[in-house]
Amino acid sequence: MPGDRDGALEEAGGSSPRDDGLLAVRAAEGDEEAFEELVRRHAPGLLRLATRLLGSRTEAEDAVQESFVSAWRKMPEFRGDARFGTWMHRIVTNRCLNLLRARRPSVDLGEVPEPQAPEHEASPARVAESHAAVAALGKAMEGLSPEQRVCWVLRELNGLAYESIAETVGISPEAVRGRVFRARRYLTEAMAAWR
Repeated sequence: MPGDRDGALEEAGGSSPRDDGLLAVRAAEGDEEAFEELVRRHAPGLLRLATRLLGSRTEAEDAVQESFVSAWRKMPEFRGDARFGTWMHRIVTNRCLNLLRARRPSVDLGEVPEPQAPEHEASPARVAESHAAVAALGKAMEGLSPEQRVCWVLRELNGLAYESIAETVGISPEAVRGRVFRARRYLTEAMAAWR
C-alpha cells in the first residue's frame, strides 16, 4: 500500500509547481506556447491516470485530449487556487467519471499494459497466470461504482494522498477513505481465489 505523498500530482508530471504557475498565467493571457508546454509536461501522467480509470488506451487518449481542450477554453478562469497539475487531474478525473457512468458496467482492462516480469519469472505458465490475474482484476473492478473505482485507482495505483484525492474528486477526505475502504474490501473478496 503506497504511503501519502505530498505533491504527487506534480511529481507525476515532472515539473515544478512554480514553473507551472508561471506557464498557467501566460496561458491564461492567451500564450499558446505556454499552454503547449503545460500539455507536454502533464499529458503522460494524465494519460496513465485516464487509462487506469477507463481501462482503454483509446478512450483515455480521447478523454485527455478533450480535457486539455476544455482547460484551454477555461484558462482565463484559472485562478491558481490549486496547482495546475491538480486542476488538470480534477478535469481528467471528472471526464473519466462521466464516461464510466455513461458506459457502466462494461469495462475492458485488457489494453492496460502489464509490467514486464523479470527474465527468471517469465515462464509461459507464469505469463499466462499473470494475464489471467489481470483479467480477473478487470472483471472484479466492474463491480465497483465509478466513484469507488476513481478513488481506489488514485490511491492504490497513483499513490495519491487522501487529501489530494478529495481535492481532485471534490469530496471530503473522509468520504475518500470510505470509498477506498469499500473498494478494497470488495476487491479482496472478489480476488480471494488469487491469493
